[in-house]
Amino acid sequence: MTFDHILVARILFTLMTAGWAIATVFADFNKTHATNPKWTPHARFHVVWQISSYVGFGLLACALIWWPGPLVVERLYLVAFTAPVPLFAKKWDANITAFSIQLVILAAGILTVTGAFAG
Repeated sequence: MTFDHILVARILFTLMTAGWAIATVFADFNKTHATNPKWTPHARFHVVWQISSYVGFGLLACALIWWPGPLVVERLYLVAFTAPVPLFAKKWDANITAFSIQLVILAAGILTVTGAFAG
C-alpha cells in the first residue's frame, strides 16, 4: 500500500477551506449579523458581501485543490498561503478556536505536500 501525500493534502486543504468558506455562512448569515434588524442596511450589505467573497474564494480554492493537471504542488501551496488566518484577537472565543483548528489542519496539509509525512 502506497502513501499518496497529495491526496491527503487535498483532503486536509478541503477541510480547511470548508471551515472558512462554508462555516462563515452559518456563523454570519443569521439574525445576529446579516439579517439583524438593528444593523443598518449598509452594514448588513457588507456582511453579505464578505460571506459571498468567502464562498467565492472557497470555490476557487477547491478548484485549485482538485482540478486535474500540472503544477499540483504549486497550486496546493497557493491555497495554503492564501488561507485566511486570524492575526490578532483581544480575547479567546469560538472564532479563534475554529480558526486555530483550521490552522492545525493547514499546517498538516503543508507538511503533507512537502512529503514530511511520507514514509
